[in-house]
Amino acid sequence: MAVDSSLAGRSFPPTPPYDVTEERLAAFAAATGTPYAAGGPAPATFPIVVAFAAMQELMADPSVGIELHHVVHGAQRFAHERPVRAGDRLSAALTVTGLRQLAGTDIITTSSAITDGHGALVCTAEATLVHKAGA
Repeated sequence: MAVDSSLAGRSFPPTPPYDVTEERLAAFAAATGTPYAAGGPAPATFPIVVAFAAMQELMADPSVGIELHHVVHGAQRFAHERPVRAGDRLSAALTVTGLRQLAGTDIITTSSAITDGHGALVCTAEATLVHKAGA
C-alpha cells in the first residue's frame, strides 16, 4: 500500500536534545573513517546522527505507513550554517518536503532543521527515502 500523499508538507516535533561530546565525535569519526582532532569541528556528516533520529520518528509513526525494513536511503545532503562541536546540544525537526509514487514505490523527501540549544540553525539535512511497501 502506498504512503498517503497527505504526508507531504507534514512536520514532526523536534527530537529530544542530543549532547555532542568528544567521545561521541571520536566514535563517529572512527566508525566512518573520518579524520577528527579532539577539540576540532565534527566531521561534516556528523549531523546525520541527529537527523537519523528524526527520520526514525517519522518511520515509527503508525499513521505514516512507512515500513522501515522496506526503505532504502536514496540520497543525503547537508547545508551547514556552522560547524558542530563538542558541547553542542542538538535537536532535529523533520518536515516531509515531497512525496511521489513511481511504479509502486514511494519517493519521500525530507528536510531536517538541526538546531542548537539556543534554537539557532546549525545544519539542514535533506534526505530522499525510497519505500516499497510489501517488497
